Amino acid sequence: MAMSMLDKAAEKKDKSAWPAEIAAEFDREAKNPNPCVGSTLLSENERSRVWIIRLAPGERIGFHRHVLDYFWTCVSGGRARQYVHDGAVVEFTYQPGETRHETYGKGEFKVHDLANLANGGFENAVGRRICDH
Repeated sequence: MAMSMLDKAAEKKDKSAWPAEIAAEFDREAKNPNPCVGSTLLSENERSRVWIIRLAPGERIGFHRHVLDYFWTCVSGGRARQYVHDGAVVEFTYQPGETRHETYGKGEFKVHDLANLANGGFENAVGRRICDH
């Protein structure tokens, strides 16, 4: 059975005030949605895209918008923080090989960033379907 992030409880979740620079970046994304869901696009064809996210300790990837069904697999394991469009700040610990699937209906989306909180590198592979065939 495919697991989604709804099946995983955050280790930390709150709705505290965001730092001013994070809030400003989020506002910019809302005005100009960012569809790049990874740091590097590894592969693309008419049906799918595969991205990689590689983050050094303390590094983050900025806000991006998910509107298409996708999955991710944590390659390295690690700990990360996300600022999410509903105002939540969440932190998770990920295991190597952990995989989640997300689906979105018409008009649904998720906007978030991702920051590496671990002492080592953090790496995720992200795949998304871009059309039905």
